[in-house]
Amino acid sequence: MPHTELPRLLDQLERAFHSDAWSGPSLLATLIGLSAEQAAARPIPPAHSIWELVLHLRTWAATASARIEQRYHVLIEGEDWPAVPLVADEVAWQTALAELSKAHERLLTAVQALHDKDLNEVLGAERNRPDGSGVSIYVLLHGTAQHYLYHAGQVALLRKLV
Repeated sequence: MPHTELPRLLDQLERAFHSDAWSGPSLLATLIGLSAEQAAARPIPPAHSIWELVLHLRTWAATASARIEQRYHVLIEGEDWPAVPLVADEVAWQTALAELSKAHERLLTAVQALHDKDLNEVLGAERNRPDGSGVSIYVLLHGTAQHYLYHAGQVALLRKLV
């Protein structure tokens, strides 16, 4: 039976998000056991907090899903760096984590509806790094897995400081 690229891409997204990432702990593994207070902390004042990273990742997972679902370069779904609640509330933190997982599941559903031929489709007329346009669905999906792990590394470092 021939191998197609889509199951491999799904595997990479799953490994990066909550499975056995090659590079180290998955994104969710770095978030397990953090309290709202830890997630909201700013051990490095100019750096983003863990909570901000989670909200940012949620935004981008939702945006990637919308772009795949609509086969169009839609604008970022929500704010790139949404504000964290002023009070480090456990319910709000758990809600943020649940929303991140929900956005990831939506992305997996969108990918499962694709065919290999769709992977070469370019979303956006020209390359614009800040808004992620001008890349193929294939690059978008690999970039999303890379994005998860990039920020998982930041979470791991911040976690050591809180």
